[in-house]
Order: sequence, then structure tokens, then C-alpha cells
Amino acid sequence: MSNLPRKHLFDLPDGMIYLDGNSLGPLPKGVSEAVQKTVEAEWGGQLIGGWNACKWMEQPSRVGNQVGRLIGAPAGSVVMGDTLSIKVFQALAAGLQMRPDRKAILSDTGNFPSDLYMAQGLARFKDQGIELRMVEPEDVAGAIGEDIAVVMLTEVDYRTGRRHDMAAITKAAQEAGAVMVWDLAHSAGALDVEIEASGCEMAVGCTYKYLNGGPGAPAFIYVRPDLVETVEPALAGWLGHDAPFAFDLDYRPGAGIERMRVGTPPVLQLAALEEALKVWNSVTMKEVRAASVHLSDLFISEIEARCPMMSLVSPRDCAVRGSQVSFAFENGYAAMQAVIARGVIGDFRAPNVMRFGFTPLFLDDGDIIRAAEIIEDVMVNKLWNTPEYHARKAVT
Repeated sequence: MSNLPRKHLFDLPDGMIYLDGNSLGPLPKGVSEAVQKTVEAEWGGQLIGGWNACKWMEQPSRVGNQVGRLIGAPAGSVVMGDTLSIKVFQALAAGLQMRPDRKAILSDTGNFPSDLYMAQGLARFKDQGIELRMVEPEDVAGAIGEDIAVVMLTEVDYRTGRRHDMAAITKAAQEAGAVMVWDLAHSAGALDVEIEASGCEMAVGCTYKYLNGGPGAPAFIYVRPDLVETVEPALAGWLGHDAPFAFDLDYRPGAGIERMRVGTPPVLQLAALEEALKVWNSVTMKEVRAASVHLSDLFISEIEARCPMMSLVSPRDCAVRGSQVSFAFENGYAAMQAVIARGVIGDFRAPNVMRFGFTPLFLDDGDIIRAAEIIEDVMVNKLWNTPEYHARKAVT
């Protein structure tokens, strides 16, 4: 018997069909109480004593191990903290340090812009002739030459859901002598990732999407266990020091994955995330992935039968697709606003993409059929064609 869905573990508004867990996961039950306890009983009651009495300082590693279980990483290889952009910077800088005779970072044009901005900023900062080289997603493997220091890719394209072949590209990168860095922002909690088995050197990811950690939830970084004692952090924060409370004036990297910590742990957000991760108890990622494929395929079938004006831009083959489905429509922004107004929550990505995410923890077949019916009504009857739906909001 399947353990999915488990809607009773989430606080979702009545009548809402939430197809945007790929952008911001919903609130799991128990999180509000856990954060309130941290605020009132721990911060309020213990004050500075909470660092020891409540084990706040151990949170990044403790929660990192919980996230590690969901991405196929061994204990002690994942640590939490900071934002995903910071973790991308850390991984890229460490990778360049590992290949000092090479001057190129390779990525693809479908990568999330922030990852590319971090690479561009790092190249300018180092001022050593480092360049960011971008190719089309399907051309990555063939572009990994002997001058590439780091290959940095997001496994699942944020806009289309296209999925890279992690094993094949990692192998190609390493055969060419490059360091492989994967961004798991749209993979963690959605796919049965086996990051250790892939052999990649490093991986990063966020926790506010499929892992339901809440807006601004901390990111994570993974370093392959055989490399973690030699990786040199460019962002040498005091909590990545071997003895933070010795207050040495010179940096000495901490043991293992601890060296990839930078600043003070975000205690309140880690408390929310740690509680949110309980929804994964007694469920496997293979089970989640199988359900996700079923729901996504059902959605594609329903939308294509009902809404011929919408064009599938995600791969049809589930083997090369993440846990989202995207359709193109000329007036996609307005159409999505009309759909949202009727209780089906997706989002929009420029220039014309209507994006829908599938999280089997709280979605079932009935949700998908009802969502397709509502979308059909909006599209066939052009309910999107009013000024209110065309007015662009700050967040799309």
C-alpha cells in the first residue's frame, strides 16, 4: 500500500489545488508550533544559553544529515546554512582551487540565472582570466574540454523541467579532468537522487521548494567524503573554523563538512525546516518519484486533450523530465493569473511559460483532473482576457 498522498500532514487552504510546490512548498502541520517553541521556550526562555542547552550550533549538521538522506548522501557530507547563491559561490570557488591550471567554468543556457551570475561575479572577483562558458543544454557533454575547470549544472531546468543525465555528464566531466558541481534546487525532494553514487565532487540545493522549509529556508552543500578534508573554502567564515571559539586571528578549516559553514546558523528557519522534514518519515524517494511521474503524465494528457492552444515545452519522456510540467501560451502570464484566481496555483516564467509542479505528498488524481477542468474553462472561454490579469506583479 502506498504511503502517498499524505495531505493530512499539510495546512493547505480549503479548495486550493496547489501546483507550485516546485517554487515554494506549503506549510506542513507542526511547523508553526515548532517555530513558536523555538521563539518562546528556547530563545525567550534560554536566551544565549540556547546555543548549548537547545543545541542550536549543531543544527546545520543535524539537519544536513536529514536532507542528505533524501539526496543519497552519507552522514557527515551535507551541511546547512546561508542561501543557495552563497553555496554555489562556495562550490565554484573550491572547484577552481582544485584545478588551478584551468580557466573555464562550463554551464548551460537553461541554468538558473543566479547560478550564472555567481559564476560571472566570481570570475570578475578573481581577475585571473576565468571565464564562464555557456552552451545549449543538449551540448554540454560535448563541450567539456581539457580547459574546463568546473562543470556547473542544475539537474532540472527551472523553466522547462528538462532533466540532465547526472551520471553520464559527471562521468564525462571527470574523464576530462573537470570538477562536477550539481545544483539540486529542483531535484531534492522531487527525484530519487543518488548524489554519492554519481561520484560528483560537490552539490548544492535549496530547501524551500519540495522540502517545504518555508520562504528563505537555508540552502545546503554536499562535498564528496574523500575530498572534504582537502577542500579549501573561499568564504572562510568563523563557524567554518576548526575552533570558532578560540577566536584565532588566522583561519584554519574545520573538520570535514563543517569547513563549509560560513555564518551564524539561521536558528528559526532551521527549526522550521527540521520539523517540516518529518513529512518524509516512512516514505522513499523512489515512491515519491513514481507518483510524481504518474501525476505529471496524467496532467499532460488532460491538458493536451482539453487545451490545444497550450503547447508542451517540457520533455514528454518522464525519464528526462523533473517533477514539473510547463506549457507555452502567448498570453501565459494573464492566463496563469486567471487560473490562480480560480484556486489552481501555478506560476509563470518569462517569456511565455505556464509552469506547474507535482508534489505527490499532497496531490492525487482527483486534484489533477479538477485542475485540468479549471484550466480548460479559463483557456477555452478566454477568461484571462481582462486588464486585471494582464497587470504584472512583482513576483510572477
